[in-house]
Amino acid sequence: MNQRLLPLPRQRAQVQHVSVLMLDLVGSTRLARDLPLEHYAALMTELVQLLILSCEAWGGTVLQHQGDGVVACWPQEHTPQAVRCSLEAPQRVSRLGLAQQLGVSLQVRGGVANGTVITGEVGSQITAYGLPLNLARRMCDAARPAETLVCADVAEWCQHAPAPLAFALRRDQPALRGFDGDCQAYTAAIRERLSHSGMKVI
Repeated sequence: MNQRLLPLPRQRAQVQHVSVLMLDLVGSTRLARDLPLEHYAALMTELVQLLILSCEAWGGTVLQHQGDGVVACWPQEHTPQAVRCSLEAPQRVSRLGLAQQLGVSLQVRGGVANGTVITGEVGSQITAYGLPLNLARRMCDAARPAETLVCADVAEWCQHAPAPLAFALRRDQPALRGFDGDCQAYTAAIRERLSHSGMKVI
């Protein structure tokens, strides 16, 4: 007898306007190939713990983590904090003690996108569904090592924030699968650093 699939329970689901951050380790496949499995697992554990703590320290809610990546969200009005968290992550990761002991250099990249999601629990873990998660993933995938890419809405939200953030339209616009032609990517930076780079600040 066939049984119909029912939708997930929605009594705890909430519609929220958020800023989504995706942080990802660059070159994780190479590390997995080059390091003994035990060393790789220990390194990924420390890395993910560091990224989770960084997101929480900036007021974010960690949604999920898979291997070498972490996804977190903030209320949309706290978008600058999501961007600052992403910009700080490469420096934090570069100082990871176990990586130095193993003689490897770690680099992360980030993507930030704003929009509407539905959040709820799957099992005991908070998760979210919505287009901003897909866009943050695409931005992160297109970012260079230590770079944070954001969508136009994120840049606009941060223009009048007290945090010293600046954004420059990425000259070589990356192909964002599923968003081609619909979104532009901006490189985020601390204003002082960006102003000395020769890039045009919006």
